[in-house]
Amino acid sequence: MLNNTPIRVSAGATLAGASLAGPKRFLDRLSAITPEILAQPKVHSLALRIARVTHGALDAAFASGGSHDWDLAAADLLVHEAGGALTDLAGRPLTYSGSEAAYGALIAAGPARHAALIELVRDHETEFA
Repeated sequence: MLNNTPIRVSAGATLAGASLAGPKRFLDRLSAITPEILAQPKVHSLALRIARVTHGALDAAFASGGSHDWDLAAADLLVHEAGGALTDLAGRPLTYSGSEAAYGALIAAGPARHAALIELVRDHETEFA
């Protein structure tokens, strides 16, 4: 049986009660700053972790540095089609060049929550460096 439910990132800007997944060090830092987040167990597949944002299984996902175009392109498309954003920690969208260059740390979430996370990271920049 096919599920014809369209993909859609979860709505909301608040981090209280938000389900987040990613590298343990990111979640530990976020939990120290915002203890009301719901840190989820790490999803080891980066593409799957980001894709879970597209149907609301996760409210946001983080990626540590070192990922490449081939790790991210499909998941990035899904996030955007679901109404979300996948950017670096400064809020810049990814630019696919086909080169071997790796990306830095990344955030995927719905627009309002993504903006809240970018602001939080910017306010605590030294803790996420």
